Amino acid sequence: MRTNYVLIDYENVQPDTMAVLDNEHFKVIVFIGANQAKIPFEMALAIQRMGDRAEYIKIAGNGSNALDFHIAFYIGQIATQEPQAYFHIISKDTGFDPLVQHLKTRKILACRTHDVADITIVKAANSKSPSEQLSLIVTNLQQRGTGKPRTVKTLTNTINSLFQGQLSEQGLSSLLDELQKQGIVTIHDTRVSYALPI
Repeated sequence: MRTNYVLIDYENVQPDTMAVLDNEHFKVIVFIGANQAKIPFEMALAIQRMGDRAEYIKIAGNGSNALDFHIAFYIGQIATQEPQAYFHIISKDTGFDPLVQHLKTRKILACRTHDVADITIVKAANSKSPSEQLSLIVTNLQQRGTGKPRTVKTLTNTINSLFQGQLSEQGLSSLLDELQKQGIVTIHDTRVSYALPI
């Protein structure tokens, strides 16, 4: 499974729960502003439990976008080392959206969400009903831009990864059938095309 990097703009968002990220495929970087002097105990404990999969980056300088530039730098640095990684920017700052769009044009998987609980793969782990699962698949495919799976096998593997390998063969098959039935996915031989809702 690809590594999911969660980059938290702690000046902008202070997540309530970090335990949902305590899984091998997550790596967390918490960016702390120069003027932030305290971290809640629960946050520090959750980060400590992740061991070398989590770290803090304290920003040395002040400036209107100092922390944002640090996040952009780390995404660029990591993406050159791990081109298959997925980047989740946790921030309410819409200024990250042009960066996310640019990353997608470079085939770097990235998204911005307001909270760690809103990360698609986290929601997928907690979703139970087929309609919830279908909604998460569609959201994930929309986030991929031009990098959507083009074969049935790759699409099946993508869905399986989204749900962390927890779906049965029958569950995967029924989700694929439902995607076709709703006209979201069209399959010709082994090739897949999309008509995703806007």
